[in-house]
Amino acid sequence: MALFLNTFVNKVDRKGRVSVPAPFRPGLCGPDAPNGALVLYPSFLFSAIEGCTVARMEDMGARLDLIEQFSPEYDNLAAIFARACQLSLDSEGRIGLPEAMLAKANITENASFIGQGNTFQIWEPKAGEAHTEAMQERARLNKTTMPARPPGLQPVSP
Repeated sequence: MALFLNTFVNKVDRKGRVSVPAPFRPGLCGPDAPNGALVLYPSFLFSAIEGCTVARMEDMGARLDLIEQFSPEYDNLAAIFARACQLSLDSEGRIGLPEAMLAKANITENASFIGQGNTFQIWEPKAGEAHTEAMQERARLNKTTMPARPPGLQPVSP
């Protein structure tokens, strides 16, 4: 399972290409994508881009199938897949960010990759920093903690 940690700001070139942070790349590599592959989609909640592994997106598709197919809930969540794109890293570890996603996230010269554990987000750097600060403050004010480990779930061994 991929683990995306930390925040990295990388330059976006005039073609919309950006280097995926080197620490993110190992979690994106697999037999079908030795250089790495990922899925991006516009955030439902923020002016940002959501990113994850192909395996995580496949898992989301399986969970979507648990919802009645012709229900409003299904349609709402299926919109994730309608705007998602699967990208492969080039030999230099770069991806081309789709123009529509760049515009939605207001990304021009630099992109901030913000680790979210099993996923990551891509933000315009100042907006991403403000968002991270706001989330940390909200967690502090609400005294948010991690949920307890579900019964039967074993800790990950080192």
